[in-house]
Amino acid sequence: MGILVAVMNEKNYIQKKIKMYYSKRVLSPIIFLMALIVLFVLFPIKSLIFPEKVDFTDVSPSEYIEEHSHDPYVITDFDNLYFTGYRETFASGTIGYYYYTMTGDECIIVLLTPKTCEDGVPTIENITLRARLMKSKATREDLLSALASDLSWTSTGIENEISEIMLSEPDIDGIPAIVFRTAVIFGIGFAVLSIIFYTLWILFPILSPPIRRLSVFGRPRQILAQAEEELSTLPQLATEDIFITEHYFIETSDYGVAVVPISQIIWIYKYSTLHKFLWIHFAISYTLHISAGKHQYIRCPKNTKSDIDGIMDYLAEANHDILVGFTEENRRLAQRRSSYL
Repeated sequence: MGILVAVMNEKNYIQKKIKMYYSKRVLSPIIFLMALIVLFVLFPIKSLIFPEKVDFTDVSPSEYIEEHSHDPYVITDFDNLYFTGYRETFASGTIGYYYYTMTGDECIIVLLTPKTCEDGVPTIENITLRARLMKSKATREDLLSALASDLSWTSTGIENEISEIMLSEPDIDGIPAIVFRTAVIFGIGFAVLSIIFYTLWILFPILSPPIRRLSVFGRPRQILAQAEEELSTLPQLATEDIFITEHYFIETSDYGVAVVPISQIIWIYKYSTLHKFLWIHFAISYTLHISAGKHQYIRCPKNTKSDIDGIMDYLAEANHDILVGFTEENRRLAQRRSSYL
């Protein structure tokens, strides 16, 4: 009875619960964005997403990376790239093809994706390239040794002629980099939109999804006002987070908020869940499933059997057309009814 008294004395209870629900939900995207900010500081994620435009005729790759060690991803233009005859492979697949070009007095090794170089064309006259500046790569030493042998040079001699910094296109436009970049951009966008919408629904609960869904039954603002009035005056049945008034079924739990006209409920049934830790079974909870008109479905998880049974009995008495219990016949009848309600 304590729950009933608390609700009967409280105005706008549903809207307050909506505010509480989205106040908790908004914390996750905020924490996610804060974690991303930390990652942006520690790792060159910004440079990966927004590479700097660099002209290597003005500054050598070695000089650039010394001054911009946290911005290794660049966009640059090259003229006259020549295929070395070597490629980098992984698991029998080709990651990229090694080219070399001259910028000023420096010879630079460039690793291009198969698509960019058309699987190793001999010469590329000009190209705008997105790449990562790298001080070392596992295959670079093998490449230089092979080139030295081809040119009848010593490894030390070719090391002096070729810049210690190479550019790798697969490290910015390869599949792993594309997947990571897409995931970060999508994650940021989703988090920002979530914060915006959650904040909007906290400030204006009438605009939140639980209330907007009521539009299939009539005017949401009017339905909400009637449900709030009935809940604040004389709820017919109440558990910890489920309430039944004269005309409405109302849920205000940690799993969501829902308001459904009792006259629109088609089918109700319960589903039990056995909770265990390792091999020890320690509890059984019950989920109430409600199918209503206009293809509305409500789940009320983690309730006790007595609460669910009491709610189902009351709803069945309040609306004799409600189908009670999970059977194949009830499932077919509910599908037919929902198609024309």
